[in-house]
Amino acid sequence: MAYPELHWLPTDPAWPQRLAAVEGAGWAEFVGLARTRLDFLATERLDRALRRRFPGAPEGSGTSPLRLALLGSATLAHLQPALRIAALRRGFGLAIHENAYGQYLQELFDPGSALHRSRPEAVLFALDTPHVLGAGAGLGERIGHLRRCWRLARALCPGPVIQQTLLPSIVPRLGANEHRLDGSPAAAVARLNAALRTVADEEGVDLLALDEQAARDGLDAWHDPALWHRAKQEVRPPAAPFWGELALRLIAARRGGSAKCLVLDLDNTLWGGVVGDDGVEGIVLGQGSAEGEAFLEVQRYVRDLAARGVILAVCSKNDEANALAPFERHPEMLLRRDDISCFMANWQDKAANLRAIAGTLGIGLDSLVLLDDSPYERAQVRAALPMVLVPEVPEEPALVPRLLAEAGYFEAVAVTGEDRARAAQYQANHARVALRGGAPDLGAYLASLEMRLSWRRFDRLGLARIVQLVNKTNQFNLTTRRTSEAEIAAVMADPEAVGLQLRLTDRFGDNGVIAVVIARREVAQTGVDLDIGTWLMSCRVLGRTVEDATLAVIAGEARRLGAGGLRGTYLPSEKNAMVASFYDRLGFRLIRSDAGGAKRYRLDLAAFTLPETAITVIAEDADTPASASA
Repeated sequence: MAYPELHWLPTDPAWPQRLAAVEGAGWAEFVGLARTRLDFLATERLDRALRRRFPGAPEGSGTSPLRLALLGSATLAHLQPALRIAALRRGFGLAIHENAYGQYLQELFDPGSALHRSRPEAVLFALDTPHVLGAGAGLGERIGHLRRCWRLARALCPGPVIQQTLLPSIVPRLGANEHRLDGSPAAAVARLNAALRTVADEEGVDLLALDEQAARDGLDAWHDPALWHRAKQEVRPPAAPFWGELALRLIAARRGGSAKCLVLDLDNTLWGGVVGDDGVEGIVLGQGSAEGEAFLEVQRYVRDLAARGVILAVCSKNDEANALAPFERHPEMLLRRDDISCFMANWQDKAANLRAIAGTLGIGLDSLVLLDDSPYERAQVRAALPMVLVPEVPEEPALVPRLLAEAGYFEAVAVTGEDRARAAQYQANHARVALRGGAPDLGAYLASLEMRLSWRRFDRLGLARIVQLVNKTNQFNLTTRRTSEAEIAAVMADPEAVGLQLRLTDRFGDNGVIAVVIARREVAQTGVDLDIGTWLMSCRVLGRTVEDATLAVIAGEARRLGAGGLRGTYLPSEKNAMVASFYDRLGFRLIRSDAGGAKRYRLDLAAFTLPETAITVIAEDADTPASASA
């Protein structure tokens, strides 16, 4: 029996010895153990070691465990280790509440239940197929039951609500045309799964598409009828590690944990052969051979990833002229130089080039995925840069698209217009860099960009992008607080709150929405202040005085609400050290700090002078007073 494997992860022959030596090890060592190809038994062993070593908050993870409610109608305990190890693989801990057997609905309704006391930050419904079929006499009643569950979960949880689709485990009565049999349970499952995809969108619920995965792997890989009757385990234990991956990548996507950039090797990765030896005419690519068509399909898949917002980069040991030649001259190349946001072709080691790529793009190393056919290069990068994601690449190029899809590095729960424009935005950055090199000084360079910062208050049109930016931004983020669409909607409805979305354009194009600010009016003994709870910006606009122009906008909104001062908080995280002194630089006064590095600031608006920038600030809201956008 073949089970779904984590086939994109490397195997480690020394893993048992590493696990045996893990007593007293740090968080990073456990993360490293999780980033290998583990089966069900190894997952269980690592989970036991993890819970012994970190019974509470995981030291060194930089965050408290995420609280997850796992709600179901059958046996789920065997799935918990897979969830915790999938979270560990992504660098964070997981505290799971599982309902008492079959009691998920009772716990949802009871405000005094253990579920409510657990204060979940995410809810995952893993309801078995027979149970959902029994929740009503028809499609409408069954969907109605799920809607009630989702809404109860949403009332107690500010984070994502996830619904597992139904496993097609019901044996057909009629055959291939089962849909023609009135009352067929198997046909009802298919109709339910189809309806879920529409209804979940309406309710803001994310789907764990178990039916689609079972269709790819075969139902027997996921479900054992004998185990179901003996132990009420709908997902068989050997499939649990893959199931945990499917669930956690959805949670990670909502937390901003998906990768942002696919870094491509060239020779024997995007085409067959070595262009430096074989020449452009000699590489294998395109119609006419099975191998050439397979590489073409790799490029097509990569191009489609770029179209939905994944940044593309090249990291190749090659002479640059040779590396560029296929992009410029080969008639069958689907990818072109303009598709690549950062092109590194030289003879330096790949770890150094990956650092340069991350720095050029302004993203973290943990946002990079390296696709490289060389086992040596993969091992070297994993050893030097363990935070970079490096999948095991199959020798058969036709299997590479499936590898990238099943690895789930670029999992997303929605695609915005900003995502689709991302490649063009990074390409425009190349032109800005070139202009900077020819400017006599920084002031002249900034003035030549002809920047315009347009802002408006939160609205339904920008809702998806606002949530995405808050949840994905880690480095230039003063508090790294995450949010949901419901919480942003609450800000929009609160007259004491300010929610700002800011877009930067310049002579080279539109950078998109690059900053979000959330603040609330607070009345204290000392007067009225506007308290900034969230302030974040895209790192790709750093060094352009956008933060100064944004401060002018915030000050204008504070005055509109009758506030005499601004308050701001810095909460340290693993990744936001770059803004540790942000408020100091802007002239805020430190009023409180603690041993953990958190800082509290205040700016007196009576003594505040608008900073000078080369940016024209434009208020897009029709009801905004002109003074607020100055």
